[in-house]
Amino acid sequence: MEFLNTKTYEEESIAMSKRVELPPIYKDIEPLLRTERFPTIWCPACGLGLLLKTFAKAIVKSEIPPEKHVVVSGIGCAGRIAGYLRIDGYHVTHGRAIPFATGIKLAKPELEVSVISGDGDILSIGGNHFIHAARRNIDLNVIIINNFIYGMTGGQLGSTTPKGAKTMTSPYGNLEEPFNVPLLAYACGASFVARWTVFHDTQLLNAILKAFEIKGFSVIEVLSPCTIFAERNNLKMLELIKMLRTRTRVKHDAPLEELMIEPDKPIILGNFIERREKPSFERSTLDIIKKLRGE
Repeated sequence: MEFLNTKTYEEESIAMSKRVELPPIYKDIEPLLRTERFPTIWCPACGLGLLLKTFAKAIVKSEIPPEKHVVVSGIGCAGRIAGYLRIDGYHVTHGRAIPFATGIKLAKPELEVSVISGDGDILSIGGNHFIHAARRNIDLNVIIINNFIYGMTGGQLGSTTPKGAKTMTSPYGNLEEPFNVPLLAYACGASFVARWTVFHDTQLLNAILKAFEIKGFSVIEVLSPCTIFAERNNLKMLELIKMLRTRTRVKHDAPLEELMIEPDKPIILGNFIERREKPSFERSTLDIIKKLRGE
């Protein structure tokens, strides 16, 4: 586990002097980025840089002070996002981002706590934590970067790998049914459920802002291109990017059971559950504490 903001003032000053100068169009988010750590470790054409930009823009637009934001990430390519943001961030063990974030939210309910990690980290290794955090309706913003594969470790089969897709552990095609992530999130109790791609930056930005606003468990599945996934399936990266742009259809009112991602079928995007009214776990906990105190 790594607490990412532990530098001394002197170390931080040296790091600031090494910051990379960004183009003028990024001036609004530059204070939120640790550009001294740039360039990122991500592969060319990976969508994680786009998500980093969009999430930083959401922080700025939310008008919630940066010191009130906390981001928690697990292990994997997406887990590096916490280290590139100049806010309080934690890089924790594989699959444990949600319980770690839960502890932060219960200890400091006034903070805006977001979990950003990959499909393998949140839904496979950390799947049990995901379903119970949704069931409890803990006020977390969970952004699942779905690139359909375990990219960082070489391309193994994951719980969101489309049926028939090739991976290092399914060289003849995936035989397993993948998760329908929006349906899973709703069935477990999430208050807000959405799916976008990294290329739908305006819609994704608005969905993140909505997640900040809602007091409950918010889930945003973000589809992102991955070089490893493309290579395993004999695709050029540009072909994969084109697929995520041209095969997608926005349908906010789509039945959740029809949101499975399948080969050669349209990929449905949207804000599917806008606001499910029920008390959050920490709100209920605080109410019990007040009652016991006679307040």
